[in-house]
Amino acid sequence: MDTLPIMTRAARVSSPLVLLALIAVTGCSKGGPAAGGPGDRPMGRSGPPPAEVLVETGQLRPFGIVIEAVGTALARESVDITAKVGNTVTAIRFQEGQRVGAGSVLVELDRAQTAAALVEAEASLMESRNQFNRGRDLSVTQALSRAQLDQLETAVKTGEARVTAARSRLADTVIRAPFAGRTGLRRVSLGSLVSPGTVITTLDDSSVIKLEFTVPQSLLGSLERGLPIEARADGFGERSFKGTLTTLDSRIDPVTRSIAVRAELPNADGAIKPGLFMTVQLRAKAVPTLMIPEEALVPEQGRTFVFVVRDGKAQRLEVRTGGREPGSVAVLEGLTAQDSVIVEGTQRVRDGGEVVAKPRT
Repeated sequence: MDTLPIMTRAARVSSPLVLLALIAVTGCSKGGPAAGGPGDRPMGRSGPPPAEVLVETGQLRPFGIVIEAVGTALARESVDITAKVGNTVTAIRFQEGQRVGAGSVLVELDRAQTAAALVEAEASLMESRNQFNRGRDLSVTQALSRAQLDQLETAVKTGEARVTAARSRLADTVIRAPFAGRTGLRRVSLGSLVSPGTVITTLDDSSVIKLEFTVPQSLLGSLERGLPIEARADGFGERSFKGTLTTLDSRIDPVTRSIAVRAELPNADGAIKPGLFMTVQLRAKAVPTLMIPEEALVPEQGRTFVFVVRDGKAQRLEVRTGGREPGSVAVLEGLTAQDSVIVEGTQRVRDGGEVVAKPRT
C-alpha cells in the first residue's frame, strides 16, 4: 500500500535532474559554443573602422576685414547766411537752390544812412589832412609848435579810422556768398527787417560729401588714410557711392570706446544731401591672414571649432575667427598654416578618433 506514494515522490525529485541532463546533451550535440558567444566575434580590430574624411590646408594671404558702420553725410563747407547788422532788406539776388560762386551778391540791405556816414567821414578826413599839411609848413618857420603838429597828425589818423569803419559798415549792407555752393530755402522777404544773426538762407558746398561715422577702438590698428569705402542710402536702390577714408579723430570717445572717422565721397551730381543717413562698408588694410574654407567650422554653444588631422587622428581645436569672404573665413587664433583641417566628414569624426584623410581636389 505504501509503495506507490514512495515511487511518486522519487519521480518528482528526479525530474529536474533529468531535464538538466537532457539540456546538457542537446548543447553538446551542436558541436560548438552557443550563438552570440565570444567565438562568433571577428578576430583582429574591435570597434568601428576609421572615418574617411577630406582635408585642406589653410592659405596665408593678404586679407582685410570688412568694417560695417552707419554715418551721416556732411557738406564739405556749410554755413548759415546771416546779417551782421540790423537793417531792412532792399534786394534779394539769389534763387532757392541756385548754384552761386564765391563772392556772389545774395542780399542787399538799406545803405542810405551808412553811405551818408561814409561821405561825412571822408570829408572830415580831408579837412584833417589839409590842416596837417598847413601845420607842417608852419612848423618849418616855427610858427607852430611840435605839440600842435602832433595833434593835427592824430586828427588825421582818427579820420582815417572813421572812414575805414564807415566803409566796413557800408560793405555789411551787401551780403555775399563766402564760398561757391548751392543756396537753400529763402527765409526772408523783400522789405523784411533783419537783426544780427537772422538766418537769410543756407549755403552748402556739396560737390564733395564728408561722411562721418565711428569705428570701435579694437579696429584702430586696421585703419589708415586712403582706404576705400562704399556707402549706400535708402532711396537710391542698389546705387552705391565710393570714396576714401581721409581723417581719423585725434581722440577716442571714453564712453563708447570708439573713434570718429571721416571719408570723402565725390558728389558731382548733387545726389547726396547733407544730413543723409548712410550705411558704410570699409575694407581695412590687408595683412597676412590664415584663410580656411568655411565648411571646416564647427560651431558649438557660441564657440567655434575645427577638426585637424595629426598622426592619423582627428583633433578638435577651438579657433577665433575674423572677417569672411565668399567661401573662406579668416582664422586669427588657434590654428597654424601647417594644419590640415577636415572640410568634409566632420559629422563622422570625434576628438581623438582615427581617420583616413584624403586631400580635397
